[in-house]
Amino acid sequence: MSLTVQAVGGAELAPFIADLARLRISVFREFPYLYGGSAAYEETYLRTYLDALDAVVILARDGERVVGASSALPLTQETDEIRAPFRTSEFDERDVLYLGESVLLPEYRGRGLGHAFFDGREAHARALGLGVTAFCAVQRPEDHPLRPRPYRAHDAFWAARGYVERPDLHTTLSWPDLNGGQETPKPMRFWVRRADGVT
Repeated sequence: MSLTVQAVGGAELAPFIADLARLRISVFREFPYLYGGSAAYEETYLRTYLDALDAVVILARDGERVVGASSALPLTQETDEIRAPFRTSEFDERDVLYLGESVLLPEYRGRGLGHAFFDGREAHARALGLGVTAFCAVQRPEDHPLRPRPYRAHDAFWAARGYVERPDLHTTLSWPDLNGGQETPKPMRFWVRRADGVT
């Protein structure tokens, strides 16, 4: 097995769009996303990262096969739903790198690639001179009928990386639901890390 991790952006990302779409559809079917998207829906979404200035995707590959990916772009280039919670006196939108989703095939988990994804995106923030990295996570009730038993959330991993859960920073995002395809709104909560360590 030959695992490699590389940062890709701009036109260099184009050859990987179809692979990324398939990967995201596969992984996001799992709890907590329960995502029922299509290749066409995904390729439209991923075009954001092709077109956005200073966006990056950290790719994990086994040989030539894309087995994982993690995305990021400056908050100023995100949608209003993502930007709105940061329009407070506490933050400067121009100083935030928004961390998009991370996806990794199950058989490659537990090998340190989650850390590699964060390392790559945080390095990108430093290269851009941005002092804050942030992402949002979907909120699902404890008694959700599709929650696996047992289920281990990523909260402890995120906290160990220096991210702080911020219940005061929240938004709503919509995506197609599993086994139906209808888009419905989901509550999202942000986690924030400051490069200077101030929380």
